[in-house]
This record gives sequence, C-alpha cells and structure tokens, in this order.
Amino acid sequence: MTAKKINMKDFLINNGIIVVLILLAIFTAIKQPSFGSFDNLKNIALNVAPRFIIACGISGCLITRGTDLSAGRIVGLSACLAGTLLQKPGYSGKFFPNLPDFGIWWVFVVLLICIGVCAIFGLINGLVISYLKVPAFIGTLGMQLIVYGACLVYTNATPIGGYRPAYTVVAKGRLFGVIPYLFLIALAIGLIIWFVYNKTPHGKYMYAIGGNEQAAEVSGVNTNKTKIIIYVTAAVLYALGGFLVGAKSGGSSVNMGMGWELEAIAACTIGGVSVNGGIGKVSGVLIGVLVFEILKTCLQYLGVDTNYQYIAQGIVIVVAIALDIRKYIAKK
Repeated sequence: MTAKKINMKDFLINNGIIVVLILLAIFTAIKQPSFGSFDNLKNIALNVAPRFIIACGISGCLITRGTDLSAGRIVGLSACLAGTLLQKPGYSGKFFPNLPDFGIWWVFVVLLICIGVCAIFGLINGLVISYLKVPAFIGTLGMQLIVYGACLVYTNATPIGGYRPAYTVVAKGRLFGVIPYLFLIALAIGLIIWFVYNKTPHGKYMYAIGGNEQAAEVSGVNTNKTKIIIYVTAAVLYALGGFLVGAKSGGSSVNMGMGWELEAIAACTIGGVSVNGGIGKVSGVLIGVLVFEILKTCLQYLGVDTNYQYIAQGIVIVVAIALDIRKYIAKK
C-alpha cells in the first residue's frame, strides 16, 4: 500500500501539469461544447504542427544541457524573409517591387534561402558555445538581440502581407483534399528527429554530453562538433517553422515568434525533456507542445482576458522547470 502511495505521489508530481491541463480541457469541453468540435481540434493540430517543429530544435539544445533563447527571433526572421520574397506580383505594398514572378519553384528556393540564412546564426551560436565556452543562456540571449536587430534593419519594421497562393498553400493546402500539408510536414520532421536521436551516433553523443560532458570527451566524443551540429540543426528547424507560420498566417512582422522559445522550452519540459540534460524523447516533445496549445485554447474558450492568459502561461513555464529540477535533485 505504501509503495502504491509513493508511486502515485511520484506520478502526480512528475505529470502534475499534464493531469491538471487534461482536467481543464474536460471542464472547458463541458462549459463550451464547441471546444470538442472537429473544427477546433483540427485548428489545435494545425497550431501544434509548426510549434512542434520549433520545439524539436530546442529539444536537442536542452538534452545537451544547453538552451536557445534566439529561437523565436530566428522564427520571425525566417517568416519575414519568406514574406518579402513571396509576395504577389501586383501587390501594392510589395517589398521588392521589381522582383519578377519566378513560378512555383521559387517557393522552394526561398525556403532554402531562409534555411541558409538562419543556419548561419545557428552556426555562430554553436561556435560561441563550443569554442568560446560562453554559457548557452548568455550566448543565445545575445543572438536573440542580434537577430531581432537584423530583422528590423532588413524590414524597417514594416508589416508584410500579400502572399502569393503558391506560398500560402504550403500551410493551408491538403493532400487529396483531406490531410493538411502542415500536418504531413510536421510528421516527417518528427520521424526524422526521432531517427536521429535514437538510431544514429549523433543522437548517442547528444545524450552522452547531456549526461556527463567530461566523460563523453574521455570516451572520444567530439563534443564541440556535436554541439555545433545541434545548434545548426535547431536553427534549420526554426527556419522551417517560421516559413510555415508565415504561410499559415498570411502575413508577418518583426514581432512574429516573440517569446516562442519560452513556450518551446516549457513544452519540452512538460514532455519530459530535462533542462538538466541527458533525458528527452520526441514523443514527449509532441505531448508537451500539444498540452501547452490546449492550455491556450482552453483559456480562450473560457473567455479569460488575454493579459491573464500570459500570466497563466508564465506560471506553467515556471512550475514545469521547477518540477524538472526537483526530479533531478531527487535522482542525485
């Protein structure tokens, strides 16, 4: 009996946030039946897709006892880059008035441009953290400001819109008119990241560094190279996420993605990715992102003021990190 009580207590402590949010979702569905409608569940799934891709990028940083506070701003930079290059030819507020219509293939070229530019910032993050030994928190915080400044300089803080259909269909189109492309892209990314984490030497090196970096170095792991790959990969995923978010929303600005890194870190932590390193699963990242998105949707359906919604999200972030640290201390 005692063992069962202890196990139940541990379960509630380790999964308390998920349990509370499930109860909140049930309460919301009772108060607002439309919450459980197919359309709303579909919208939640579509909102989860790009955030899941971004959270997958953050998860690699967390597993190696790092973090990436520049994630949200890189997402915004990617969305702004894509937006300025994929506007309709006849749009009155076109960012590049003389840019011709290159056809549908231009969408894929722009995606590669976004990935390439964002990967440079990820590479700088990796180099600063690996070779200059700057703590990830400080290094990526500085990069957050650098990317935001670069985006302001590039766009002059001008809102961007008037996207061509070939771009917006990436996020709003459906395969055979049924399965959203956004869902399929997120699924493909999730499977690739799962394979990398679980079936490749790089994945093993990640967990080894997160568990004990010094021991990993003694074992022959090139920790600097591994970290650089992690931060470049993360930036690539942010770029893809920003590209998709821009297409989904039909517009972008320099403030797009602001604070998303905190949501992603909280989602990862809720899903079992430890900020203390060495622990984390892709399935957990998905669960965490889904739970966090359900929280926001519940608060909207319950008519909670937007200002209070930020407070609730902040509390969830703090509690999630606190519970993760508690689990780490208990293990030690």
